[in-house]
Amino acid sequence: MTRPCPGPRDITSRPNWWPPAHTTDCHMHIFGPFDRYPLSPGRGYTPPEATVAMYDAMCAQVGIGRTVIVQPSIYGTDNAVTLDATEALGLHRARAVVVVDNNVTSAELAAMGKRGACGVRFNAVSGNGTPLEQLEALAAKLRPLGWHLQFYCHAEQILALEHVLPKLGLPVVIDHMAGIQTRDGGENSEAFAAFIRLLKGGAWAKLCGYRSSTGHPYADVKAMAQAMIAAAPERCVWGTDWPHPSLHTPEQVPDDGHLMNLLGEWAPDAAQRQAILVDNPARLYSFS
Repeated sequence: MTRPCPGPRDITSRPNWWPPAHTTDCHMHIFGPFDRYPLSPGRGYTPPEATVAMYDAMCAQVGIGRTVIVQPSIYGTDNAVTLDATEALGLHRARAVVVVDNNVTSAELAAMGKRGACGVRFNAVSGNGTPLEQLEALAAKLRPLGWHLQFYCHAEQILALEHVLPKLGLPVVIDHMAGIQTRDGGENSEAFAAFIRLLKGGAWAKLCGYRSSTGHPYADVKAMAQAMIAAAPERCVWGTDWPHPSLHTPEQVPDDGHLMNLLGEWAPDAAQRQAILVDNPARLYSFS
């Protein structure tokens, strides 16, 4: 039986500062419409619909101009919803990170690339995805394309991956603050130390505001976020994780305007904000 999860908020507040032009949400998902994009039977959760129109309304309220749509586990390796949504938003403002397995062909990857795909995600947390055992084989297929690999993993897996990821020969992006939370030691944990070493060695990281052990207003995440920015200011990007499918109740769903406020606290300097929200994503995802 899959767990239910809430949908996004109906109302999003305006942030208390306005982000620069071409601000990029580097991590979000589209769910449905379900009559066109049926959910995978192997999924671990069942969300309500979260459509392109709903997301676009949030972007207008928060000041987001560009988007990276990440294939969610509820669709397995069927990337239709993600690629269709990327095209609906337009390749001038959207890219896709897809999920494939070792059977994918070079022709299939090239076709997805023409539709905006530029990375492949390994999800070791939500299941219904590609096993880490296929990592090196898939990396070999992606190297000629100039794509990146993206990882969503448990904190303890960072320690095991620390010596594997730098050898893959292509950019590596680590999701959701590397799965590290303050209840498990946060910035003082062994996993976070390994994560910082990876960042200093060339990995990229996604800042995500609500991956908190204490809940709203997510103050416990600040020290980790600022340590990440200090370690790799030119390789940190930011994502909302809209519509926030990791949560369990409507009360837990964050206000994306508040998440932008948090980033402003983590990166108070205008040049830092420009790098995290615009310049770094433009290089990673090849926005012009």
